[in-house]
Amino acid sequence: MISDEKKREILESSKDWFRDKIADSHIKNTLKLTDPKEFNINPFLSVYLANFIEGDSSPESIARALLLPRVLGTSITTSFGTNIQGFTNILLDAFGSTTSGIDIEFIDQLDGHKKYCQLKSGPNTINKDDVETIANHFKGVINLARTNNMRIAIDDLIVGVVYGVPSQLNGHYKRITKQYHYPVVVGEDLWYRLTGDENFYDELIAAIASVAVESNFKQEFEEVVSELAKSEMIRELASE
Repeated sequence: MISDEKKREILESSKDWFRDKIADSHIKNTLKLTDPKEFNINPFLSVYLANFIEGDSSPESIARALLLPRVLGTSITTSFGTNIQGFTNILLDAFGSTTSGIDIEFIDQLDGHKKYCQLKSGPNTINKDDVETIANHFKGVINLARTNNMRIAIDDLIVGVVYGVPSQLNGHYKRITKQYHYPVVVGEDLWYRLTGDENFYDELIAAIASVAVESNFKQEFEEVVSELAKSEMIRELASE
């Protein structure tokens, strides 16, 4: 099991990453949404949705109906997807590899073997071409090991996926296992193998969630609603 100090470092770095790259960006993107030109407004649905969630079609209700899907869905999801690759730097700092084509090396806390790991951020973050690239990297490691009279078992060359569950893995990940026989270790299982703590993945999620306590944006959000509602386009929709 890795030291308590290293686990704390990973948790704190994760919180800093979420605060700096996700939460701050989310706030900045939300503050920009006072202009109706930021939205692809469907005039047929805007009034309906305002009534659906607020019970009326006032400018404020229409503004809220436009803002909520963007703020709670598209904006934060896009930001997370764009920045999740940066999250892997936390693992690179903790377990970074000097082996060409390998992201991290670590002693598997379950079987005690050294693992050579290609690191991926999520269950849908590789494509067809990535499969061949990963397979070629692993083949290179095997050839290098033979040259140096080392033996690396195929089970010790793995693809590690930072978050998700096995059922979410796309077909390209499954091909890595089925065609090339390299294990794909995802989410909770990866973090268990890295740290030796079967609860670490839940602790990681809780640590990042704790940043939410710092993210009470209610007052500022209401100000964005108010500003958007003042726009001529929104007021025209409300009067129809």
